[in-house]
Amino acid sequence: MGTRDAVRMSDEEVDAFLDDSMKVQVATVGKDGAPHLTTLFYVLVDGRIAFWTYGRSQKIRNLERDPRVSCLVEDGEEYSELRGVSITGTAELVRDPDRLFAIGSAVATRMTGVADFAELGDLGRAEVERQARKRVGVVIHPDTVATWDHRKMAAGAPAGPDGK
Repeated sequence: MGTRDAVRMSDEEVDAFLDDSMKVQVATVGKDGAPHLTTLFYVLVDGRIAFWTYGRSQKIRNLERDPRVSCLVEDGEEYSELRGVSITGTAELVRDPDRLFAIGSAVATRMTGVADFAELGDLGRAEVERQARKRVGVVIHPDTVATWDHRKMAAGAPAGPDGK
């Protein structure tokens, strides 16, 4: 078994990792073909990464023109701790008010660390409703997924990407 296979995450590990993480790096394709990279808070909707952002943001303008997207959720400081999930796929833009509110509520709940959106009360609900008027939701539909968890490397395995 090669190193790549040895560090690959199982589906269950990917689900747990994405469920535990909060931030995703999202790359869209700019008008000139250059990548536009941002970091956002996300939630999982039916097992897919979802977030919301301002409707006039550069990433939404890019996705309206070209729905291709690449996402990265990663963790770790030392090489032996690095783990991540890289997704290449297509972005679905969500403008339906009910779906958008659901995404926004879930993001707000996750960002604030409360167990349930209801804990944010009337003020929290009013703020999500206010923000929803300016935002667009995005759901990532994966085409390819690459994963790694360097914590799986056995003692004596290569210490770095060059094998030294």
